[in-house]
Amino acid sequence: MVSEWVAPIVITSIWAFIGIICPFFARGPNRGVTQCCLMLTAATCWLFWLCCYMTQLNPLIGPKLSMNEIMIMAREWGNEIKDTMAVTV
Repeated sequence: MVSEWVAPIVITSIWAFIGIICPFFARGPNRGVTQCCLMLTAATCWLFWLCCYMTQLNPLIGPKLSMNEIMIMAREWGNEIKDTMAVTV
């Protein structure tokens, strides 16, 4: 199984390459603008990826299930809930 650190290290190294190494290869009369665009693009794309990745690691909200769905899941998983109250949809 792959370590939990592989994905962040690989993605960070890709965006670091684009933001640090690629600006040195910029040519033309607008070299400074091209370098700035590459660095800003790499930084913002990496930050967006990091926010999405971190959000998936620890979600703040979970699924909202109705009582009917909970009863069905409990029955299907073999932990049937014995409840006398009426289940409404």
